Amino acid sequence: MDISCIVLAGGKGLRLGRDKAQETVGNSNLLQRVVSQLSSFSNDIIIVTARGKSLSQFIGCPRFRIVADAYPGKGSLVGLGSGLAASNSWYNLVVACDMPFLNQTLLRYMIQLSAGFDLVVPRVGNLVEPLHAVYSKSCLAPIEQLLSQGNLRVRALFDLVKVRYVEADEIDSFDPKHLSFFNVNTKADLEKAQQLAKGI
Repeated sequence: MDISCIVLAGGKGLRLGRDKAQETVGNSNLLQRVVSQLSSFSNDIIIVTARGKSLSQFIGCPRFRIVADAYPGKGSLVGLGSGLAASNSWYNLVVACDMPFLNQTLLRYMIQLSAGFDLVVPRVGNLVEPLHAVYSKSCLAPIEQLLSQGNLRVRALFDLVKVRYVEADEIDSFDPKHLSFFNVNTKADLEKAQQLAKGI
């Protein structure tokens, strides 16, 4: 299946107090770690970031395209829309830059489920993971509609598109500890990620 990968890296890291994409976990920074996990899925990896943010390590490499948020500081839905607008593929694997323990087998399973759906997203109980999902280009028009209404909630998109939820029992067979969804928001999260990386 033709697929592009979109990494959302435009966050300000307010709770951490600095740009978390550049924080080291294991032998690389968070963004490099995420990108390396995605490299087996596509030759087209789009990194959506804040305007003016430096990602010099990816400049000049044809596999990576850096796209600035259309409306800086407005959150994940804008970043998602910016990435989908830039993509040349119908299906797009979308993840956040602060997820250091992505599971390639789970991601591959989600990609395989995506035919016939606009969105494939994990769900554990009442919690969904919209920044660890597969979006089709058909989501772009509803996203633009939400943004025009001033609605910046990613969850609002779910009511406007055809969704396939990947339930907890499906996730468990690939990632029983659900480390795929661990993300780094605080200093404590970063320290935990660094400890987990030593044991993986």
